Amino acid sequence: MTHHLVVLGAGYAGLIAAKGAARRLRRSGGVRITLVNASDRFVERVRLHQLAAGRPLRDLPLSTLLAGTGIRLAVARVTAVDAAARTVRMDAAPYALTYDTLVYALGSTADTTAVPGAATYASTVATHQDAVLLRARAQEARGALAVVGGGLTGIEAAAELAEARPGRTVHLVTQGEIGPGLSERGRRYVRGALRRHGVTLHEHTRVGEVTAHGLALADGGGVAADAVVWAAGFRVPALAREAGLAVDDRGLITVGPDLRSLSHPEVFAAGDAVAAYGPDGSASRMSCQTGLPMGARAARNVAAVLTGRTPQPLRLRYVGQNISLGRHDGLTQFTRSDDSPVSAVLTGRASARFKEAVTRGTVLALRR
Repeated sequence: MTHHLVVLGAGYAGLIAAKGAARRLRRSGGVRITLVNASDRFVERVRLHQLAAGRPLRDLPLSTLLAGTGIRLAVARVTAVDAAARTVRMDAAPYALTYDTLVYALGSTADTTAVPGAATYASTVATHQDAVLLRARAQEARGALAVVGGGLTGIEAAAELAEARPGRTVHLVTQGEIGPGLSERGRRYVRGALRRHGVTLHEHTRVGEVTAHGLALADGGGVAADAVVWAAGFRVPALAREAGLAVDDRGLITVGPDLRSLSHPEVFAAGDAVAAYGPDGSASRMSCQTGLPMGARAARNVAAVLTGRTPQPLRLRYVGQNISLGRHDGLTQFTRSDDSPVSAVLTGRASARFKEAVTRGTVLALRR
């Protein structure tokens, strides 16, 4: 009988998992692979701030990336997973799929539930559609723009929007320090780069509400803005919890070191949807840098299980974080293997070129 492997999500983790499994199982026979994704295009999520600022992205059809792999693509949005019946339901043909092994890699979306008004009035840059809508809104705006969130997404969005619209006021609001995962040297460089772009930085500032006219701050003040970009955290869909898979309090799938679900061993998970923890108990961060090795390990372990071998544990080793600060500036923050920052950084055009090389290299890897 044919074993059906279904992969949910064609982001960084899901695409590399599907292609890696296909490559490893090609000679074994008896396995068919279906990749389910809401779009027929691969989205370079790390470039969505560029799209939001009005810069076009390269077109990457999944049909091209999957050519010659034997993987069947189902373009549909997953609406439910029935883990007991091993069935996936979708909003388009074929509407339902039965699996023997499942790789869950549906990723994350922006968390607009933290303060009132964010879901109604703020734009995000978590998906391609989000970035397109933000681009239109930013182009229509005549006044200031406000970006909420001092992590990498917020920093990149603020710098890109300010560079694309010189003279336009851009505010960046964060409840803590800018770049909490950076070294002090890295934070100083980011602050300086934002200042050079004309971005007004509001650190240690809590947002109480997003309104049609900007931000109402918790201390009673406000930031007037024609458009608000919400980049203050991510969340995952409720699908895994509703399916009965073991999840943590954030809804992330809890897995063993081999990325198999703790409650359903026929389910592997990778990317932002996973609660993966290091030896020190720290959680992996949601990022392309985490999703790619997770997807690759999921592929190896699925192939191992299906060919009678022992799956191996995921070992995440970080080397740094790349932050674009417009098209010609950037910061590369080097880190220890546990993702904690060291003092060494690469800045300016050299960092921008380095990030571009890494991003292009990632796409080349996904083409193989």
